[in-house]
Amino acid sequence: MFKGPVDTKPEAAMSELVPEPRPKPVVPMKPVGINSNLLGYIGIDTIIEQMRKKTMKTGFDFNIMVVGQSGLGKSTLVNTLFKSQVSRKSSGWSREEKIPKTVEIKAIGHVIEEGGVKMKLTVIDTPGFGDQINNENCWEPIEKYINEQYEKFLKEEVNIARKKRIPDTRVHCCLYFISPTGHSLRPLDMEFMKHLSKVVNIIPVIAKADTMTLEEKIEFKQRVRKELEINGIEFYPQKEFDEDLEDKTENDKIRQESMPFAVVGSDKEYQVNGKRVLGRKTPWGVIEVENLSHCEFALLRDFLIRTHLQDLKEVTHNIHYETYRAKRLNDNGGLPPVTVETEENHESNL
Repeated sequence: MFKGPVDTKPEAAMSELVPEPRPKPVVPMKPVGINSNLLGYIGIDTIIEQMRKKTMKTGFDFNIMVVGQSGLGKSTLVNTLFKSQVSRKSSGWSREEKIPKTVEIKAIGHVIEEGGVKMKLTVIDTPGFGDQINNENCWEPIEKYINEQYEKFLKEEVNIARKKRIPDTRVHCCLYFISPTGHSLRPLDMEFMKHLSKVVNIIPVIAKADTMTLEEKIEFKQRVRKELEINGIEFYPQKEFDEDLEDKTENDKIRQESMPFAVVGSDKEYQVNGKRVLGRKTPWGVIEVENLSHCEFALLRDFLIRTHLQDLKEVTHNIHYETYRAKRLNDNGGLPPVTVETEENHESNL
C-alpha cells in the first residue's frame, strides 16, 4: 500500500495556536501551628498588654438602664453594685412630690476609676414606670429612648468628618426589677420584656429577695423562667449568641440556674463576726448582701461586671445596633440618614 508524504505543517500550525498553559494560582495554605519551630521569641503575646494600656488611657463607656416600679430598691442596688453613689436614691414618692404622669428618663453620668482603668458609667433611671393606674404601653418611652441612642450613634457614624471616637450613649444593659410577689409575673412585666428584649439586653432581677423564704425564692425563680420560656421572651445571654461550646456551657448554667437573680441591695455596713459587711438589718439578724447563702447579689455583680461586661457591649453593637442600623438604611433606600449636621460637614469639606 502506497504511503504518500506526511504533511506536518497543519500540526505545526496548530501547535503554534495552542496557548501556553497558565501557571495555577497560588492557593494560600491553611495556618499551621509552628510554635515548636520558632527560632526565638517574636512578641505576639504582647498585644494583650498593648490593648490593656490603650484601654487604660482612653477608658470605656458602660450604660446601664434600671426599670421597675418605685420602691423596689433600684437605686440602692446600682449604688451597691458600683460601690458608690451613682444613682439617685428615692424611697417611693413623698406627699409633696407628685408621681410623674408619664414615664420619665433620667440619665446620670459618672467616671469610676479602679486599678488605673477608667469607666464612664451612665445610669439611666425610669421614674414613673409601673406607678400609674393605667400602665398600658408605658414601655414605649423607654423603647423610644433606646432607639434614639442608636440613631444618635448612627448619625455620628455616617458623618463625613466623623469623630475619632464616637460618644457611646447606647444602652448596653437593662436591669428589669421584678416584684417579689412569689406568685407569677405581672402582665406589665411580660409586655415590657416582650417588646424590649428585641432592642436591648435584658437581665431580669427579683428585687428585695429577703422578703421570701429560701423555698419561695427557688420556686418563684423557676416559675419566672417557665413563664418567660412559654411566652418566647429571651433575656441576656441569648442562646443564639453563644459563640462556642464553652460559651454555651457557661451560659446554659446561668440561664437555667441563676436567672433571674434574686438580690438584696444595701449601702449600709454592719459588724458581723468581727467584720464590716454590707447588709440589711432585720429583727432576726443581718442580711449580708455579698453572702451567697443570703442572696445572689455577688452572682449578679460577677456576671454583670467581671465576666460579661465586654460581651454586653459587643452584643449591643453587633446585634441590637446592627439590626437598627440595617433597618434604617433599608428604609432610607440604602442611603445614610441625612441630617443638617451631615450636610454642613459635606459643604465645609467641599
